[in-house]
Amino acid sequence: MTHVAERPATDGAGGRQLWNAENGNGRKRQATYADAGVSIHAGDQAVELLKAKVQRTHRPEVLGGLGGFSGLFKLDVTKYKKPVLASSTDGVGTKLVIAQAMDIHDTVGIDLVAMVVDDLVACGAEPLFLLDYIACGEVVPDRVAEIGAGIADGCRTAGCALLGGETAEHPGVMKSHEYDLSANGVGVVEEDEILSRERVQLGDVVIAMRSSGLHSNGYSLVRHVLMGQGRLRLSSVIEDLGVNHTLGEELLTPTKIYAQDCLTLIAECEVHALAHVTGGGIPGNLNRVLPDTMDAIVDRSTWRPQPIFDLVQSRGRIEAPEMESTFNMGVGMFAVVAPNDADRAMALLTARGVEAWSVGEVVEGEGNVRMLGSHTRG
Repeated sequence: MTHVAERPATDGAGGRQLWNAENGNGRKRQATYADAGVSIHAGDQAVELLKAKVQRTHRPEVLGGLGGFSGLFKLDVTKYKKPVLASSTDGVGTKLVIAQAMDIHDTVGIDLVAMVVDDLVACGAEPLFLLDYIACGEVVPDRVAEIGAGIADGCRTAGCALLGGETAEHPGVMKSHEYDLSANGVGVVEEDEILSRERVQLGDVVIAMRSSGLHSNGYSLVRHVLMGQGRLRLSSVIEDLGVNHTLGEELLTPTKIYAQDCLTLIAECEVHALAHVTGGGIPGNLNRVLPDTMDAIVDRSTWRPQPIFDLVQSRGRIEAPEMESTFNMGVGMFAVVAPNDADRAMALLTARGVEAWSVGEVVEGEGNVRMLGSHTRG
C-alpha cells in the first residue's frame, strides 16, 4: 500500500531550516505538504499496523512484499490448459456512512472483498488477488488499519491474496472522518469451464444461498427511510429485528463471501451458472444468466427474508417491486444446476455452513425471472 508523506521542514539539499516568520529574516515560512493536511508519516504508520494481516493473505504465487510500485503475482500457467483472466471492480457504497457514524471500521473491508470476489466467482473464476484503494480526509493510522484488517480478513475467507493498494489523503475535499473504498480483483478460469447463460438448460434447478442481510446495496434508501423520515437512531435496539444489538450494528452486518463455497460447488456438481445478487435485486441479476428462450421460476414462499427487510419496507411504505429491485431480500447468490445434482449441491452447501434451498427451475420463456407466491411470515 502506498501513501503520501509529510515533507520535512528542510530545503532537501543541505538540511537548511526553511525561512519562517520566527527566524528574524522577515520572510514568510515556506508551505509544506503537512500544511495542506497531508501526512505520509501517518500513512507509514498505517502500513506498519497492517503488514502482518496482509502477509497472512499471501498465496505462494505472491512475489515480494509491501512497498513496491506494483504487486507481483507469478501465475503458474502449467496448472491450466487455456487460462482466462477475469477482473472485477467495486466499492461498498453509502454503507460507509453508517460505519463512519458508528465509528466501527473493521467490517466494511469484508464488504469490499465480497462485492469483488463474488462477482469473479460468478463466471467460475478462482479469485487470485485483490488491490484496494482507500481515499480519506485524514489518514488516522488506527482507523486505516481497522479498514485494512477487514479487507485482509475478507481476502483470507475468499482465498485470494491482498497484493497491495493505495491510501490517498484528500484534505479539503473530504472531511477528516470521511473515507471511500474501492477494489479491483483478478481471478482465473479455464476457458472451457467459464459459467455463462449458454450452459443453462431447460429443467435446471435454481438454488438460493441465504444472504447475511442487506449486504452492500440499497443503503441510500435504507438511510432515507430509517434515519431520515423514520428518525431512528443507530444506537437504538429495535425489538422487531429480534436481535440484541443496535440498529447500526445490524446495518453493518458484513456481506457474505461465497467464493470458496461456489468453487467447491463447481468442482463437485454440474453447475451451469451462478448469479451474484447485488444492485437490481433478484430479478435484475438472475436474469443475467438466462438465455433469451428461457425463464427462471423463483418461488417466494420457499424462504423468509430477514427482519431488517420488513423494517425497511414498513417504515418506508415501500412497494414490493421496489424492494425486490433494490435489495437481495435474503438471497445473496443463486446457483443454476443440473436437476440430477440439485440435492447433492444443497447438501454440500449445507455442510459448508451455507443455508441453501431450491426456489424453482428453468422453464421456456424470454429471459425473464418470474417471481411467484409470497414470502413466509412469522
